Amino acid sequence: MTTTVRIPQRLEQALARYCVETKRSKSEVIIELLQNRFTAESPLKTPFELACETGFVGALSLDENAAENSRNAVRAAIASKHGRQHD
Repeated sequence: MTTTVRIPQRLEQALARYCVETKRSKSEVIIELLQNRFTAESPLKTPFELACETGFVGALSLDENAAENSRNAVRAAIASKHGRQHD
């Protein structure tokens, strides 16, 4: 299958130089790079997976009303800033 790809001139020059140095065709080099990219043994991990592995997820133990308490604290701070009484 033939595929046409437009690449920046500097990248094309680097590819041409590499092909001359290694005595390989551009097609060979590009096919190898694509195979390496798409057949990697382990896919990249998501940020959530990395956070779980490093212990960030679950590192804090919050009570069940943490969101409600935060919301009330923000409301009180805003009311105080504007000189109002918070309920």
